[in-house]
Amino acid sequence: MPRVQPFRAVRPTAEKAAQVASVPYDVVNRDEAAALADGNPDSFLHVVRPDIDLPPETDPYADEIYAKAAENLRRLIGDGVLEQDAEPSIFLYRQIMNGKSQVGVVCCCHVEDYEKNLILKHEFTRPAKEDDRTRHVMTLGAHAGPVFLTYRDDSDLNGMVDAAIRETPLYDFTADDGVQHTVWRVAKSAAYVASLTAVPEFYVADGHHRAASAWRAGKARREANPDHNGTEEYNWFLTVLFPASQLNILAYNRIIKDLNGQTPDQIRERLSGVGRLEETSDPVPDRAGTFCIYLDGKWWRLRVPADSIDHHDAINSLDVAILEQRVIRPIFGIEDVRTDPRIDFVGGIRGTKELEKRVDSGEWAFAVSMFPTSIEQLMAVSDAGEVMPPKSTWFEPKLRSGLLTHLLD
Repeated sequence: MPRVQPFRAVRPTAEKAAQVASVPYDVVNRDEAAALADGNPDSFLHVVRPDIDLPPETDPYADEIYAKAAENLRRLIGDGVLEQDAEPSIFLYRQIMNGKSQVGVVCCCHVEDYEKNLILKHEFTRPAKEDDRTRHVMTLGAHAGPVFLTYRDDSDLNGMVDAAIRETPLYDFTADDGVQHTVWRVAKSAAYVASLTAVPEFYVADGHHRAASAWRAGKARREANPDHNGTEEYNWFLTVLFPASQLNILAYNRIIKDLNGQTPDQIRERLSGVGRLEETSDPVPDRAGTFCIYLDGKWWRLRVPADSIDHHDAINSLDVAILEQRVIRPIFGIEDVRTDPRIDFVGGIRGTKELEKRVDSGEWAFAVSMFPTSIEQLMAVSDAGEVMPPKSTWFEPKLRSGLLTHLLD
């Protein structure tokens, strides 16, 4: 069973929580991060995206980037914006978006359980991004952003959480994007530890690079410590554990740069060989096995025959896999969606208007609005020890960084 434990959180004072809390480092580029943090020296973006405090031409992997992150974390602690709790605790973190609520348990998980696949993955990580986050953790001596984990619902744990969130929270604010964030400290964590350590496995929902870098940082600290005995704080990493039934997965849409030397009519003809193609006014698929396609200023619905899909195959039954195997490779000649610059991915939170905008600009030629991958499909892939195609899931709302930070010492 995966292990959990409380931790001595570094967290903002109550009056500073809203100013400190920031979007994750990887959902904004440098310019977007700089705009969000403009005029707010307390924003945690100065820690997770320290490039905003250096000249734009600075190499994103330069030593000074990581040094600046550590300097900014020390400044926030030194100025009293962030304080460390005297005692270890577990926390509850609720997010409400568009009236839908999800409540997670914030605690630390053990890096060895990640290594031993008690914490299951469904994505490959990219070496450059993994290296970047590992250096960030090692230089900060902290996990600045939590890993988003999920587990199959446990009724006893759900009952404890429901009772605890009736108490007065530490923080409660609504961010500029309309998402409400509320945090409670759990006074007695033993019951939560007992319930969570009885769960057979956890699943990485979002944050594969953060999880991999936490494991790598823990391994490096262990190897560098001649007196390592297994009790050190660096053996643990920051997580938020949500029951699977509460999670909201949005589509992860696709755009393609060109038509691979074909005309729109030729593309439509080839799509008709994949499934039933018809013009539509609705750009959002109504069920799995259906894709909405924006081409030549119009939306088209493509339905793949259900009897052509092996629903017992955890990977090949995924819409993202079907699209890749039947459309992206054979029609557009894109063999590796991870590396080919002719394809890009657009999070569903941006909506289908973003797809129209990009294609209508002339910079892109073809867009696909996807039906979301389900949490059950994600867990089935993880259980099978398989890996999803790239960009299969987009979770919303995103976990804010800076509300709760875990120090490695």
